[in-house]
Order: sequence, then C-alpha cells, then structure tokens
Amino acid sequence: MNIDSIQNGVVIDHITAGGGMKLYELLGLDAVDCSVALIRNVGSKKMGRKDIIKIDAAIPVNLDVIGYVDPGATVNVIRDGQLVDKRSIDMPERLVNVIKCKNPRCITSCEQELDHVVRLTDRENKVYRCIYCETKAN
Repeated sequence: MNIDSIQNGVVIDHITAGGGMKLYELLGLDAVDCSVALIRNVGSKKMGRKDIIKIDAAIPVNLDVIGYVDPGATVNVIRDGQLVDKRSIDMPERLVNVIKCKNPRCITSCEQELDHVVRLTDRENKVYRCIYCETKAN
C-alpha cells in the first residue's frame, strides 16, 4: 500500500493499534473538507503495530482529545513538505465537551447547556471522572 506524503498538514503518529478510529471520530475528521488517511496496523519497530492519521490540510487539532485517546501519540506539523513541529502528547488534566457523563442522574443529563467536564483522577489507570457527580467517565 502506498500513501503519498503531504505538503501541508498534520500527521498523528504512534497511535496504539486500533485507537485510530476512535481518534478519527472524536476529532470530527469525517466533517473536514480535505483528504484524511487513516492507516491501521502499520508495522513499527518501536511499537510492533500502530495506527497513523494523515490530514492533508493545516487544520487545528484538539491535542486534549489526542492525549485522552492515546497519550503516547505524537503530532507532526508539515509545511511545504518539511516537518516544522513535532509534539509528544500527554494526558490532559481536564476535558470539556469531549465525552459525556454516563450517569442518568447527573446534572448534565437535564441541564443541556452545561458543559460536560471530566477531570483526570488517576493518571496510572487513565481514569477520568465527571466534575459534577464523580461518575467514572471511561
């Protein structure tokens, strides 16, 4: 399989194998007006297998979403065919309107205008909890 390089855009690399689709959905890449390649189960010396997302446009991507899905991922910004920025991603302390609280009794269930906010409570186990009702979000 041959996926061309991009001239201007973003490459999300080192995504844990199988996590690319969730990241694609949470970033809303189905709604962007440019070419997006999701490459799954690519061989990797470092990881064994990994996913890669190539976005053929210089659009902003939510680094918090990437950190939530896969804190080991890297984000590469490409301009004029050259790598101009490479960022390692870490887990965000807070997420706003990325995931919704599953508790039907949470205030966010009946107060539609409230932001869905979760905070990181256990970094080792990647546990986020709703700030309103403390329900585990993942």
